[in-house]
Amino acid sequence: MAKSKQKKSKSTKVNLNAPAWFTNAKLHMAIIAVFAAVLYTNTLGHQYALDDSIVIIDNDFTKKGFSGIGDIMRYDTFRGFFKVEGKDKLVSGGRYRPFTLVMFAAGISMWGEKPGISHFINLLLYAGIGIMLYLWIQLLLKNKKNYGYGWFIALATALLFVAHPVHTECVANIKGRDEIMALLGSIVAAYFMLKSYRSEAGSNSKYIGFACLAFLIAIFSKENTITFLGVIPLMFFVFTKANLGESIAKTLPLLVPAILFIVVRTAVIGFDVGGDPPKEMMNNPYIKVVGSNYVPFTSGEKLATIFFTLLKYLQLQVFPYPLTHDYYPRHIEIMSFTNWQVILSVLVHFGLLIYGLMLSAKKKILGFGILYYIGTLFIVSNLLFPVGTNMAERFLFMPSVGFCFVVAVFLHKVFVKFNDGKINFKQYTAPLGIVGVVALLFGIMTILRNPVWYNNMSLFVNDADISVNSAKLQNSVGGELVTKSVEEPNETKRKNMITKAVGHLNQAVKIHPNYKNAYLLLGNAHNYLQEYEKSIQYYEHALSLDPNYADANNNLAITYRSAGRYFGEQKNDLGKSLSYLTKAEQANPDDIETIRLLGVVYGMSGNSQKAISYFSKVTTLQPNSASAWLNLGNAYGQAGDVQKAETYRQKAIGLDPNVLKQQ
Repeated sequence: MAKSKQKKSKSTKVNLNAPAWFTNAKLHMAIIAVFAAVLYTNTLGHQYALDDSIVIIDNDFTKKGFSGIGDIMRYDTFRGFFKVEGKDKLVSGGRYRPFTLVMFAAGISMWGEKPGISHFINLLLYAGIGIMLYLWIQLLLKNKKNYGYGWFIALATALLFVAHPVHTECVANIKGRDEIMALLGSIVAAYFMLKSYRSEAGSNSKYIGFACLAFLIAIFSKENTITFLGVIPLMFFVFTKANLGESIAKTLPLLVPAILFIVVRTAVIGFDVGGDPPKEMMNNPYIKVVGSNYVPFTSGEKLATIFFTLLKYLQLQVFPYPLTHDYYPRHIEIMSFTNWQVILSVLVHFGLLIYGLMLSAKKKILGFGILYYIGTLFIVSNLLFPVGTNMAERFLFMPSVGFCFVVAVFLHKVFVKFNDGKINFKQYTAPLGIVGVVALLFGIMTILRNPVWYNNMSLFVNDADISVNSAKLQNSVGGELVTKSVEEPNETKRKNMITKAVGHLNQAVKIHPNYKNAYLLLGNAHNYLQEYEKSIQYYEHALSLDPNYADANNNLAITYRSAGRYFGEQKNDLGKSLSYLTKAEQANPDDIETIRLLGVVYGMSGNSQKAISYFSKVTTLQPNSASAWLNLGNAYGQAGDVQKAETYRQKAIGLDPNVLKQQ
């Protein structure tokens, strides 16, 4: 019996009648790598965008280069950006992903802030995932009865994965390297763990060592690597003769890097993995504003909303359009179990779970793909613990391996039939054609999506039309327009940019009435439009939400000063000018420009003694300022003290002989 089975297996290989390219692994890997490069070549000229500021250009630790690596290892991932203890844990549980920050810091030391090189590295690593995915699946299917289908399933899975447009967030955005390194390291670990199982005894420990090192890199890149502690024993169980106990035992070496990560993470940021969710809608999507208070979702609302997002994830895998980088509240609405899509999602996902378990119990490879998808998605679904947002396309990066694998296996099952242990290559024509067409369409979508990631402005403006109900994105595009307007030399264009920004910011506060940052930005926008009274109202509203909001306090003081200058110099309304400048002084008593302007207003109002008092304070704060001494001399002259007036004017001339020409 054993002999006839062996012959049958050999016969399958011989009777495949496939052209040489179909069984040429090196050619397949070259195709995968070139395909990845072609898809993402148009990102090489991109600038930094989105969270690149958090991990690279505005992160104090990363910007130090090699000398910042110690701090990167010692603190939460966001500490170098926020710079203040506590703010780095705005997202529940904190974040500890030092490996990719170390890569970025090394890059700063070696080539500076040149985003093109970092984009190129992302491209190379992504191509590496495609190649390793191909090799892993080849190894998974190597010992199965019908070895011929390993070529198709490995190539189809890798091509579909590389082409999938939902991955643009991870590849086109440099910060997405945490996802790239986590998946690459996880696949390499799985590959070498299986290789160790099938190797000669002498090379077993070497392969396990490679696997542990890869897993260590992966888990220090992103925490969702931990899901492969479930994927790998499932792999052993489905693709080898190992029983459940043996499959778990074979995975135990990977507990060493996993435990090391947990120990280090706990020492750095504590063990609060899920954490108590923040009471702010931008960091906790499962709260709502009722009146002026934040109220948690009911358990039904939360669960229904999560299941709705799970269906959205599945839809993006099948039909990845439209794509957006932002799914913050309320891009995903508050759902209930009366919604048909929620009910459908529950039925589909529980059905997939049960079906996947049944197939896996019978060692069916389709079951492995289904459980891989559900398991790797589960950890970022918000079902286990809060992840800070409803959903994100980057959360599909790891799960989509399972989805692409299931599609490849399904196509094989539908189109390729075995007759007496033989198979004809012609049967692969249809599935190869389908994979080719889908990969081509996905590839075109990827290439067209990439330019959106050029920089913040292109990303925000494009996606704001998709995520119309995302308060965060409406706030982001408004803030970016306000910032860029300052650099616009054309006055008409500048005002148009700010007016457009105000529209987005008003939409943000309409969605999220307690959004203090949106009120701050509205204050900034109206300040630039010289609509100071509106500006002040928005700053005051932001402060009513958070009395300790430092940015609002600072900007309010600046706006009081600007309003005082505006009403004095342009409107000749000294009363209003004095009122605003007095408030500016109360907010910031040592602001030199406010003190100077108060001196000017009091001087113009005929109150010489007050003018002298304020100009004297300016000279105390700026003893080497010629204009300060000249103003003080003029004030004394207005008061009738000719001697002091001349003394201070001469002092001003001594500091700057041209000071009188500047008046």
